[in-house]
Amino acid sequence: MKTRQVSAELTQSFMQRVFFWMGGALALSGVSAYGVAQSPVLMKFFFANMWMLLGLFIVQIGIAVALSGWIMRLSYESALALFLGYAALTGITLSSIFMVYTLPSIVSAFCTASALFLAMGMYGMITKRDLTSMGAITMMILFGVIIAMLINMFLRSSALDYVISMVSVVIFSLLTAYDMQKLKQLGEGIAYIDEGDVVDHARVTKNVALFGAFTLFLDFVNLFLALLKLFGNRRDK
Repeated sequence: MKTRQVSAELTQSFMQRVFFWMGGALALSGVSAYGVAQSPVLMKFFFANMWMLLGLFIVQIGIAVALSGWIMRLSYESALALFLGYAALTGITLSSIFMVYTLPSIVSAFCTASALFLAMGMYGMITKRDLTSMGAITMMILFGVIIAMLINMFLRSSALDYVISMVSVVIFSLLTAYDMQKLKQLGEGIAYIDEGDVVDHARVTKNVALFGAFTLFLDFVNLFLALLKLFGNRRDK
C-alpha cells in the first residue's frame, strides 16, 4: 500500500514537471511573439528577408529532430536549453499572426484551444480505453494533412485550406488525448524504476518530462493555429 502511494506521488510529480515546462514554453512563445510584433524593426528583420525566415524554420526543424531523436543522450541542461530555444523561435515565427488577425480573435482562438486541450487532456488521463491504435491512425492522417498543405502552397485553394484546418483541429485534439495517456503511462513506468537500476535516474526522468512538455507544446500550438485559421478575423476584412 505504501509502495503504491509512493509511486502515485512520483507519477504526479512527473506530470507536474511536464505541465510546468509546457506552460513555461507557451509563456515564452507568447512573450516572444508579442514582443517581436510590437517592434517594426524586428518584424522587418525577421520577415522582410525570405532567407531569414527560411533559416528560422530550418533551425526549428533541427531542434525538433534533436529533441525527438537524441533527448535521452543529452544532458538535462542541454535539453532544456534546446526546448526553450525552440519555444522562443516558435514565438518569433508566430509573431506574424498579429499582422494577419485581429487581437480579439487571437485571444479567442487561444482560449478555445486551451479549453479543448484541457478537455481532451483530461479524457486521455482518466479514460480506461487504450488510445494506442487511435494515435497511430491519427499520425497517418497527419502525414496526409502535411502533404495536402504542401500541395495547397501551389494551389492556394481557400476551400482546401478550410478543410485542412478542420481536419487539423480534430487531429490535434485526438493527439492531445493520446499523448496525455502515453505520458501518464510513462510517468507510472518511471515511478516503478528503482534508482539503483538506472545510472542517471534523475536526468532520465527530467529529460522524459521535457520531451513530454515538448510533445504537448506542439499539440497545443498546432491546435491553436488551426482554430485561428478557421475562426480568426483577418485585419484586411
